[in-house]
Order: sequence, then structure tokens, then C-alpha cells
Amino acid sequence: MTELKPTTVTQDQWHAARLIWDYHQMHHHIRHCDVAIGLGSHDMGVPEYTAELFHAGWFPTMVFTGAVNPTHPERFPRGEAVHFREHALSHGVPESAILLEPEATNTGLNITLSRAVLHQAGIQPRRVMVIAMPYMQRRAYATCRKVWPDVEVVCTSQPLEFDDYVKTIGDERLVIDMLVGDLQRVVEYPRLGYAIEQTVPKDVHDAYHQLLHEGFTRRLLTT
Repeated sequence: MTELKPTTVTQDQWHAARLIWDYHQMHHHIRHCDVAIGLGSHDMGVPEYTAELFHAGWFPTMVFTGAVNPTHPERFPRGEAVHFREHALSHGVPESAILLEPEATNTGLNITLSRAVLHQAGIQPRRVMVIAMPYMQRRAYATCRKVWPDVEVVCTSQPLEFDDYVKTIGDERLVIDMLVGDLQRVVEYPRLGYAIEQTVPKDVHDAYHQLLHEGFTRRLLTT
């Protein structure tokens, strides 16, 4: 595969972004789970990969979770979960295998409200597969471990290399902004009670501060 070369970022920034990208990946081995939770987002790779894993027999039931995105409501006007469900149905997943959680507006609520939907359906899972955007794996894992500590969590995403993900978004600087913003949340959310704490290696910490200093700040927390 021909490597995508950065056009609006330097080679040093590209290298720093790769370090953060790899850190965000949990590198969990896929294991059989009682249920999967597909986290709502702008990324249609989530329902597509959820359907693929379902057909491969890794879990019997899935929950799609997510309300209308307040920042870009035009993308999924009926809500992320509803659109994800429709996408999975179009990929051959039967209606009986899909539960819907259409109210969550953040990752903590994605997990908490999905847990409630599963409980209402009489499902008490012991192992849950959380399917997220590639750069959101670590934060999704940390959030699930915090708000649902009594389940085993397997976290995954559509398998894409960094260069390929940048191509799907079409904006190198935006992707790096997202990587930096999610790493800030990995660091800050444990202090706010939203997620478990995780160790950040020194090279990832240094890459994060380099990119902050060089202006990749559009996706940082505002408060």
C-alpha cells in the first residue's frame, strides 16, 4: 500500500500523530461476547463493522446507542442509533438481533443507557464488546470500565491503518485535532469521575504536548 504523505502537516507532526493513534488502539483480541454496543458517532464504520462481527458469530445481540448529534444534526437527523440500526439491517442483520438506545449524548450515557436497555430485554451480560471509532477505543474502554465495572470489556473498531483513516476523513489536521482531543479526555476524565485512569507513555505524552504547542487544539475540552 502506498503510504499517504501529509500535505498540511510536517513529518514531525505526522510522527507524533501516529504515536497517539497507536496509543488510542487497545489492541484487544476479538473474543466471543454476550452483547455488543455500537457507540454512536459520525463514523458509519461502526455499524458496518458491528454487522460484520455479528455475521462472524462473535455475539448474538447488539445495541446501537446515540441521539441526534447537536453539533451536526444534519448528518443523522433521526439520531445516530436509528441510522446505525438501518445500516446494520441493510447489511443483513435481523431486526431481532438489534436493540436501540436513542437518547445518549455522551459516552458515559451510551454505556449507562445501553445497560438499561439490555436489562429491560432480560439480558445480563458478563462480557461486552464495545465498538467505537478507531481513535476512540481507549476512551470508550476507560468509560465502560468506570460506569459498568462488573463486566469484562472487549473494545474494538473497524481495522484501519492511520493513513487509511485519514483518507476516509479527508482532512489531516482535523484527524490530528481529534486524536489530541481524545487524548486530553483520556487524561482528564478520570479526575472528573467519568473514566478509569490509564498510564500514558512518555513518548505519547511528549507527542501530545508537541501537537498542542503547534496548534492542534480545535477538539479540546472547552471547560
